[in-house]
Amino acid sequence: MRLSAALALSAVSGAALLLAGCAEEPLPLAPTGPPPMVEPAGPADFNPADFAWSTEPGTAAIVGVLAFGGGAARYVCNDVILTPDTPWVRRRMLVLYGSATAADVPTDIVQARTASAPSADYRRFAKKTSCDGANRFAFDGLPPGGWYVITLAKPLGGGGSVAVMRRVETRLGQRSITLN
Repeated sequence: MRLSAALALSAVSGAALLLAGCAEEPLPLAPTGPPPMVEPAGPADFNPADFAWSTEPGTAAIVGVLAFGGGAARYVCNDVILTPDTPWVRRRMLVLYGSATAADVPTDIVQARTASAPSADYRRFAKKTSCDGANRFAFDGLPPGGWYVITLAKPLGGGGSVAVMRRVETRLGQRSITLN
């Protein structure tokens, strides 16, 4: 019994020292503002063959809702763009949004970065739909793969809009997402 009590005391002491060590380090502050523009490595040349997979019919679907905003602010979306994930598109997302996975960036900043990320002819591979009155949207008949969902969150009552981008992976069936 003494040995188990000593082990328990030792474990508690070790945990207390570990926590004390963590407490001495100040926690980093959350980043403010949009992510910085990134000059990514990777292919700068547009290659239509990289998009071929996205033109195949499939049984996957993305069903989503824009729930962006906080406090009293309410945002709406009109159109939603779905773009296949390819090396060229991933590079473009890094330049425009500072991330290849998820970002919420003021529209004017994304527009200012657009000159650094020319659009080439990828629009023929992008899909477009509209949000309904409850900010819901859907894409169906998709092949499995990586996709970028992009919309503009526009504040009711005016003000600057925010470009909201999320990377989504589809497989078989429906994938539900919330853009917030």
